[in-house]
Amino acid sequence: MGLKVWIDQDLCTGDGLCEEISPAVFALLDDGLAYVKQGSDILSDPGGAAALADIPDKEIEGVVESAEECPGECIFIEAG
Repeated sequence: MGLKVWIDQDLCTGDGLCEEISPAVFALLDDGLAYVKQGSDILSDPGGAAALADIPDKEIEGVVESAEECPGECIFIEAG
């Protein structure tokens, strides 16, 4: 039972801090919003809560830091 993460794009401010802190899990796209990644796949269609990505164990600390630092408070971590 691992952790999963998703981003509420309606709350995203596009600062890109998440991508800066944990680029293996987050990506900023041309629309100026952040999305989660599952490996090399960016989960942008449909995005939001429907786009839950597994958090690799080595990325948990960065994902938690990203959620804490996010100015839009749009990163949500859930138990898998």
